[in-house]
Order: sequence, then C-alpha cells, then structure tokens
Amino acid sequence: MFAYYLDLALRSFRRNKVLTALMVLAIALGIGASMTTLTVFHVLSGDPLPGKSSTLFYPQMDPTSMDGYVAGEEPDSQLTRFDAETLLRQARGDRQALMTGGGVGVQPQKQGLSPFAIEARYTSADFFPMFDAPFLHGNGWSKTEDERRDRVAVITKPLNDKLFDGGNSVGKSVRLDGTDFRIVGVVADWRPTPKFYDLNSDRYGEVEQVFLPFSTSRDLKMGRNGSMNCWDAGDDAEDDPEGETGVNAPCTWMQYWVQLDTPEKAEAYKKYLTNYSDQQRASGRFQRPTNVRLRNLMEWLDFNEVVPSDVRLQVWLAFGFLLVCLLNTVGLLLAKFMRRSGEIGVRRALGASRRSIFAQCLIEAGTVGLVGGILGLGLAALGLWAVRQQPASYADLAQLDPVMLLTTFVLAVAASVLAGLVPAWHACQVTPAIQLKSQ
Repeated sequence: MFAYYLDLALRSFRRNKVLTALMVLAIALGIGASMTTLTVFHVLSGDPLPGKSSTLFYPQMDPTSMDGYVAGEEPDSQLTRFDAETLLRQARGDRQALMTGGGVGVQPQKQGLSPFAIEARYTSADFFPMFDAPFLHGNGWSKTEDERRDRVAVITKPLNDKLFDGGNSVGKSVRLDGTDFRIVGVVADWRPTPKFYDLNSDRYGEVEQVFLPFSTSRDLKMGRNGSMNCWDAGDDAEDDPEGETGVNAPCTWMQYWVQLDTPEKAEAYKKYLTNYSDQQRASGRFQRPTNVRLRNLMEWLDFNEVVPSDVRLQVWLAFGFLLVCLLNTVGLLLAKFMRRSGEIGVRRALGASRRSIFAQCLIEAGTVGLVGGILGLGLAALGLWAVRQQPASYADLAQLDPVMLLTTFVLAVAASVLAGLVPAWHACQVTPAIQLKSQ
C-alpha cells in the first residue's frame, strides 16, 4: 500500500510542478538554515571526552582575602600554586593533574629553519592518561620525572612534522628557551572540543604544541600566560624569589583536575576539599569561610557557558525561520489537497476509507519533506562553508558529521509530515456525495 501511495504522490507532483517546487523550496530553506546553526551548536556543545567526562572533576576553593567578600558567591576558578601542589602531592584522586599555560621559543637544529615561538602547557604526569591524549610515538613522562624536574617534553604532531619531518622523534632533543629537552612522546592529531582543561585560553583553539613538566618549568623560570588573580600582594610575593608565580604568592593562576571513578569517591573528595579548606583557614592562610565546589567536566562547561551566546541566538532564529517555512507549506499543501477534492470524493465513493486518504496525504507530504531535505542538505553545506570563512576560532570545526546528516533528513520528513497533518485531515473530511454531484 505504501508503494501505491508513493506512486500517487509522484503522479501528483508531476501534475502540479510549480506548487510542488514551492513546497520543496520552503522546506529546503528552513532545513538549510536550521541545520547550519544546529550543526555549529552541536559541535560546540558536545562532550569532549565521551564516556569519561562524568569521572573528571574541577575543584574550586576560596583562598582570597576578606576584601569585597560576599557570602555565597562563587569561589575563584583557579587555585594558588601552593594549593595545587599540595593537592597533587596528597593525591586523593584516582588521577590528578595541575597545569598552566605558557610560551616558549624553539631553537631548531634543522637546517634552514629559523627560531620561532609556540604555546606550551606546563602540567604533571597524569595529564595524558586522564584526558586520553592519543600518542603517535612514545608516551608521557612519569611522576618520578616530575619529582626530579627532568628536562623531558611531549610534542604534538604538527611540531614533530616541522622539526623532524614526521619521523619518530622519541629520544631526540628539542631546544626550548635555550635548554635541551628529551622528547618522550609525540601526541597524534588531538583537538578536544572545547579545550576544556583550560577555559581561560582560546576555548576552541588548537592544543598547545609542547607539554612540559610543571616542576621543570618553574625550575627554569619559563614564561607563563593566562589569567592571574592576586590579592594582598606584598610581603609574601616580595619574599618569594619567583614573585607572583612563587609557591607562597597570594595569587590564583593554576588549573587543577582530578579523576574520581565512582560517585562515592567524588563525595569523599568533596569532603576532603572542605577539610583542607578548614585546615588552611585555621592556619591563617584562608580568611574567608569554607566555600568549595566540585563540578564534573560537563557541569563545568555548562557553568562557564562555553557555547557563545550568539550561536544559541542563531539556533533560535533559524528554527523560527523553519516554523515560518512550515506555515507556508501548510497553506500550500491545503491548497493542493483541496484542489483534488473531486478525485478524493471518487476514491471515497469507491470504498477508500478516511484513514486511507489521510495516510495518502501524509505520505505525499513526507515525500515533499524528503526532497526538501536533500536540497536543504546542500544549502546547509553551503551555510557551513560560509561559517568556516569567519575569523572565529571554532569556524573550522563547522562540519556535518553522520549524526547531523541523519538529523537533516529526519527533521525534514518530520517537519513536512507535521505540516501535512491539518491539510490531510481536511482532505479526509471530503464528502463523496457532494463531490460526485458537482462533477
């Protein structure tokens, strides 16, 4: 029966080519606009570590002074170096990693290649297994190398291609800021979206090109970048030879992540943070009342509203446009079906039930949606190409994946069937006797 109704729909399309073309175009325009914006939103709001994000947590506590204190306000989004190193040393999670961003100069040994600057990430050994960083060659460094402040480095594939022509560079040296580092691993193509581990930097940019032990970076006094919040800067910072980046400096500038594999461990870790904060206040380091947070990865992304507000607005506007297109399609379908009242009356007189007429009309509407979806897919591809020409850091991520490809056709067919409900209902209400008498 479905094949018969589909044949009737195709015959109807050929008889009313202009009307059919208008309906297909209306659906295609709405689908093209909505899928362009929905794809961008899908890419930017996705889970950067599917299957593992629920076990990764971002701890917060409030070490700042009482100046400007407001009860219940959100604690600082970063930790002091003292607190980050203490939490790392006490190691109460299944894995834990402290980190911050930096910049280093590369002095290449390759003939004809001039020195250049790159972004760096100073972190600890658990960074790579925690975040499932894929390795092309070698692996990350160990906790022992963290403690010994070894001159070791993990580089990314682009840097490896530039310095070593893509070969296995594990065991070779790279000179950074005048110091030779032994390469222990090469990370394969890896771009978590968003770059969740440090939301103070470009949230949708590329990962840093080199990873170094944080302890080594401080030993060599390497340059850092990123946000920093200091208070009561004075005696503690001046007494520390490293200034604002010193262990005792009253400044928050470190990101810290912990892996907790069960809800029970997460609950226990939050209690640990509360106890730690109480102890620091008792010792005089913390002045404010205990105020800790422990959000998992997706909660942290939601809290920081990583999806740009203009992208969300564009999604709503595009679906509003799709709704307008559907209302136009409703009118066109209603006009089309009512023009065939005589045909429908004859079918009803020959024994066709209202349910059959209703099904026939919905299949015809769905076929319009399918054709509109194919055309809309082309318009969406064109729209995404236009997005990729924008200067935004996330622009090159705007690509249709299999999920969004399937969504395009499902949305097109579902929208057209929905638009066909009212016209189909009117069509199946046609009275055979009246139509036959008027023939």
